[in-house]
Amino acid sequence: MLRSVSLRVQLLALQLAIVLVTVVSAGGLAAWLQSEQIRDSYQDRMIAVADSVAGLPSVLDAFDDPDPSATIQPLAELIREASNVTYVVVTDEAGIRYSHPDPERIGEPVSTDPSVPLSGEVYVGTQTGTLGRSWRVKVPVFDAGGTVIGTVSVGTLESELQDDLLEDIPALLAWLAGAAVLGTLGATWVTHVVRRRIFKLEPDEIATLLETRDAMLHGIREGVVALDDAGRIALVNDEARRLLDLGGDVTGRPAADVLEPTLAAVATDDADVTDRLVLAGVRILVVNRRSATSDGRPVGVVLTLRDRTELHDALRELEGARSLTEALRAQAHEFSNHLHVVSGLLELGRTDDAVSFIDRVGRGGTVTRTVAAGVTAPAVSALLLAKAATCRERGLTLRVDPESRLDDDGDELVTILGNLVDNAADATGHGGTVDVRIDQSADGGVRIVVADDGPGVPVERRTLIFAAGFTSKAASPGGGGRGIGLALVHRIVRRRGGSVTVRDAAAGGAEFEVVLPARVPAPMVVGP
Repeated sequence: MLRSVSLRVQLLALQLAIVLVTVVSAGGLAAWLQSEQIRDSYQDRMIAVADSVAGLPSVLDAFDDPDPSATIQPLAELIREASNVTYVVVTDEAGIRYSHPDPERIGEPVSTDPSVPLSGEVYVGTQTGTLGRSWRVKVPVFDAGGTVIGTVSVGTLESELQDDLLEDIPALLAWLAGAAVLGTLGATWVTHVVRRRIFKLEPDEIATLLETRDAMLHGIREGVVALDDAGRIALVNDEARRLLDLGGDVTGRPAADVLEPTLAAVATDDADVTDRLVLAGVRILVVNRRSATSDGRPVGVVLTLRDRTELHDALRELEGARSLTEALRAQAHEFSNHLHVVSGLLELGRTDDAVSFIDRVGRGGTVTRTVAAGVTAPAVSALLLAKAATCRERGLTLRVDPESRLDDDGDELVTILGNLVDNAADATGHGGTVDVRIDQSADGGVRIVVADDGPGVPVERRTLIFAAGFTSKAASPGGGGRGIGLALVHRIVRRRGGSVTVRDAAAGGAEFEVVLPARVPAPMVVGP
């Protein structure tokens, strides 16, 4: 039923109901408080009148007269009229009236129990007497010796109390009506504000919009992280959780407590960022930062994340393959020249020179001597071949220790070795040499040593070079592309439980040593 009623009508109706209940409750409470105040006011007046009558000397002296009512009745009526009470009744210790508004009642016993005042106590309460139901006070009358010789009863009819209350009701109703009008106006204004804030959408439209937004955000292949204007996580989609290895509910937590320091720095920066490379865990991410605004005011930040790790590796392999192709093309051209030389020597009949030439050039292959025979892992072997060709193109020499041995492939080894060789080649420069040694233990542990003859790494920088973003090279044009390789190597090694160290090489440059322990096989899960 409520779904067929618009949100505006529901909000207004609910608020009006709240206003009505509040006004009625407040009115009832105010009426009750006013009634109690009137009653308390009459009570104070009646107690004062009763005490004054019980203490008058003329009243006390009259108790000893043959006709006490002759003295007491006029005094009681005079005080009653002056104090605006319904009656003032004086009795003796037997409850016989000495005064009454109706003179015919004088000399008769009182119609209500006088035991409380005759016992020396004061009585306050509502009783029904000869004049009707009244709010009354009864006090004892004491003689000079302190003995109770009578009572004084002062009362006001309940109907008079009601009349006094009804006189105040119109003013109270006017105030309540004003409050109701103000409440109605306020409810109408609040309804208008709420509707405007939610763009005049109905609840089912809002729900559909949120469901569609969540489906879109969690379905796209880019990671999305949204922060509010206080720097807290407002939204993280599924791809962002995967890329950042986030577990549990991180909504509402500060970005600095959840994100990698390099990524948190981008998120909290004041400037927008386009396609910046950031290292998050062991992934290289392309980060874009955009400030979110609403009605011209900033409301937060949106980060989009793309995984460039696979692309980074593919580009490196492509570069190596291109270099290897160029090297093979040059080798083929050189081999054709060698055949022409051999052919010419044979035609000249210089057989011995031809054999000597073949023996000399056949041992100096361009590529095949760059990889040790013990390195049988295809991916690593191909990487070293590509790196050797790249180094030759740059005027460098890549030497692989002939005693090296590696049987198992792995993306981690390719990433580690590729980054270390690239870093060494950049450090040594034209005419330098890069030395590589790979050892694999019987249990599967791997040790990689890459050394160069460049300027080396100063001692004070040997811990800084593994931090993301730290680099001694010139900044890349796009910004953020430096300081990733060694940081990535360090994180991969740390995740594997290994170690990476840097020291001075024998040739004067830097020597990096990576030790990876053997992988622990996953426990076998036996079904029921």
